[in-house]
Amino acid sequence: MKKDIDDYLNEGIYGVKETKAGERKEFLGTLRERTVLALTEGEVVQQKGVNQLTDAMKQYPDASLRLSGEVSTRFFRPYKKAAADNNITYTSVTNQDVDADLALVLHVDHAINKEDIYLHEEELTNTAEKAAEKEQSFTSKLKNIFKR
Repeated sequence: MKKDIDDYLNEGIYGVKETKAGERKEFLGTLRERTVLALTEGEVVQQKGVNQLTDAMKQYPDASLRLSGEVSTRFFRPYKKAAADNNITYTSVTNQDVDADLALVLHVDHAINKEDIYLHEEELTNTAEKAAEKEQSFTSKLKNIFKR
């Protein structure tokens, strides 16, 4: 398709046409079809999904991480550490004109069309329960050692 003078003028005035602009804003500049894992602002503030993110990073070593510039950087510490530990690059994205629910997006540079990109409560509960069981079993072992 050949561009005409109007296309060049419009591109100069309004910028290059972007496909799925609304979706890109929602997913911090990437597309849903490229997303491996997405966390909401509430999940990030509550420090949820770090283990799932680490697992996804191991599964997709060529992924990149996008962090919302609208969320305080202190909440991203465990996620940034996971990215550094897995050699995953990350960047902060600020969209002042968008009220997006997502605060963190792990993505690749090609379409993967992963069906399930969000956290599930049962996964979080199971992870918390397993951690509590480990803590309890470790504590029980220590108590048994010192009882003797």
